[in-house]
Amino acid sequence: MDAIQALHTRLSVPRVTGPVPDESVLQAMFQAALRAPDHGQLRPWRFLRIEGEGLQHLADLFSEAALADKADLSENEKNSIRGKALRAPLVIVTISRATEHPKVPVLEQDIAAGCATHAMLVAAHALGVGAVWRTGPMSSHPVVEKGLGLAPGEKIIAMLYVGQPLGPQRELKPEAVSDYVARWNAPTGS
Repeated sequence: MDAIQALHTRLSVPRVTGPVPDESVLQAMFQAALRAPDHGQLRPWRFLRIEGEGLQHLADLFSEAALADKADLSENEKNSIRGKALRAPLVIVTISRATEHPKVPVLEQDIAAGCATHAMLVAAHALGVGAVWRTGPMSSHPVVEKGLGLAPGEKIIAMLYVGQPLGPQRELKPEAVSDYVARWNAPTGS
């Protein structure tokens, strides 16, 4: 699949199963991430791979975080929250490690980490791997951030759930570029 086809046909794959993609496929995805736009070549990102037993620990973190917010969670609520960490055989966490810089705002560095995540998603699609970008309350919860070892100033940009596509995939809906793009004409006489 060429780059334009991959960009034009990528869809999120919310339901995935094992096994974890081959190491060569994962390395290709990470290599794609490293080509993201990066003003100042700051590399304002890092990635955590969570798989195997690590997923159970992530589920424990999610449960601990939810209990910190609401001590009287029902068993169903606990199981639902734990299950969110176990939806894929691999979770890749994108962490922005943006720093103050005189020419590159923190926002731009966070966006660069997001671009790196998008590059991994497109690479996954091109390589036949199922992946979906998720966040939600656990992505910014202090218990989860501490448990994953985030340093002060770091933040989770994405949790990519990665595996083999499971079940039928949704259809690609055509989008009209003209619905989103307009030509700007500067006012005359200013």
